[in-house]
Amino acid sequence: MHEEPAVPNYGKKGRGIKLQRGLVLAIEPMVNMGTYAVKELEDGWTVITYDRKLSAHYENTVAILDNGPEILTLKK
Repeated sequence: MHEEPAVPNYGKKGRGIKLQRGLVLAIEPMVNMGTYAVKELEDGWTVITYDRKLSAHYENTVAILDNGPEILTLKK
């Protein structure tokens, strides 16, 4: 589930949204053998790169709390 605000993982230092208490975000690195350009398939879930080369995707959900960030998707 993705909700606003979008927090991109690129840009210029000091610009963009400030990470502050109450924000929950997904950190989703994607490593591709080829292009980063992707498309979603008709099933509404599967995403592939346009060149169809090998790719890997990983995600963690992080909450910004009063005492710092907490990774919500780690096993305890």
